[in-house]
Amino acid sequence: MPPTRPCLFCEIVAGRQSAHVVLDDDVVLAFLDVRPLFPGHTLLVPRLHVETLADLPAALVEPYFIRAQRLSAVMEAEAGMGAAGSFVAINNRISQSVPHLHTHVVPRNPKDGLRGFFWPRGKYADEAEAAAVAARLRSALAAQPEGSALEAD
Repeated sequence: MPPTRPCLFCEIVAGRQSAHVVLDDDVVLAFLDVRPLFPGHTLLVPRLHVETLADLPAALVEPYFIRAQRLSAVMEAEAGMGAAGSFVAINNRISQSVPHLHTHVVPRNPKDGLRGFFWPRGKYADEAEAAAVAARLRSALAAQPEGSALEAD
């Protein structure tokens, strides 16, 4: 059921709101979080408007998570963010700032300052920095073979 007021993520999917797009295909759109935990923090959303993971049609579960897997691998690849690891998370209703299913894929490194679930959010220095990070991730995804997770360099 469509939302009663415009959904921010649906507006981004439709191209009516701008975003630094990392991945765009027939199933998902992934774009940089405007308040990232770290540069490269990406939100993966299904093109179909659903509010929670439980609402995602069964036929989309596998393709959706294959893309989440690819994004998490890119976070660790040298061609991507070169992180030591990644954090992948979904909030359902509670702490879900936009009522549209979205998966946070965040690059992580030892001693990066995240403790528990109290995370300081930041901002990109400017649009150019955000655009450069998105381009780096797009490039790493494009170099990744279809149907497999990217090997860390």
